[in-house]
Amino acid sequence: MALPVFTHPACLSHDPGPDHPEAPARLSAVLARFRRDSAFDVRDAAPATLEPILRVHPQAYLDSVKAFSLAGGGALTGDTTLSAESWAAALGAAGAVLAATDLALAAGGHAFAAVRPPGHHALRDTAMGFCLVNNVVVAAYAALAARRARVLIVDWDVHHGNGTQALVEADPRIRFVSLHQHPWYPGTGLASERGVGNIFNVPRGAGRPPDWYVEDLWDAIDTATRGWTPDIIFVSAGFDAMLGDPLGGFTLEPEHYAELTRRLRESLRDQPIVGLMEGGYIPARLAEGVAAHCRALG
Repeated sequence: MALPVFTHPACLSHDPGPDHPEAPARLSAVLARFRRDSAFDVRDAAPATLEPILRVHPQAYLDSVKAFSLAGGGALTGDTTLSAESWAAALGAAGAVLAATDLALAAGGHAFAAVRPPGHHALRDTAMGFCLVNNVVVAAYAALAARRARVLIVDWDVHHGNGTQALVEADPRIRFVSLHQHPWYPGTGLASERGVGNIFNVPRGAGRPPDWYVEDLWDAIDTATRGWTPDIIFVSAGFDAMLGDPLGGFTLEPEHYAELTRRLRESLRDQPIVGLMEGGYIPARLAEGVAAHCRALG
């Protein structure tokens, strides 16, 4: 059966400007890769309503992002730039992630959301790191609202998901495991940051053999899930940890993401997995990393 992949057309319209690394070409490359392979079933999702997003972000923050975007955009924060289409893209991205979550919960299978802008740096009321809405946390709370008791979030983007950690670190129903480069943007993610015992950070230096990163992340996932079985797993799937990415210094290749995905499937058997796109800034490399992850999911 083809793996369901959800997206939204507005995700291609968000334009941070010329030479910005988080460019529409990233998603265009991923969608082109999916559409030439019968292993994937690409579907357009409806944009998210505000209700599930308001579990994570306050109305005042969302109103400010919407107004700034609809006024034409510009630099919202020092590292996050909006265009007139960015608000629609944010709702489209959240909608695609929620559609993938709904399908996974209903069918007990796996799904992927091919979206931008990314989300894992977004704090409760602050945009940062190219991110506006924290999609993975919105999805996690949607799963909890659907009466799932335990949620695991695995983040293998090269940058620490500081927004995700900040939003879940007081909630023992959610466990967060993050492999990321350190020291590196945004400077958070020390192993000593444990939340209420639900945070498992794996900060590592650049340039190590790829198998080291794979095994260190897997050890943390194993520790986080020992005696604790999640009802659903979310993967904040950034691919900027691949060798040569301009915004990272890790050495992973597509096959390493496939290996990690297979391990998740085999060790946490019968638990649905939802992957969602975060970073990765060489479009062709990003597309191959996403495809490897999704082939292993499917």
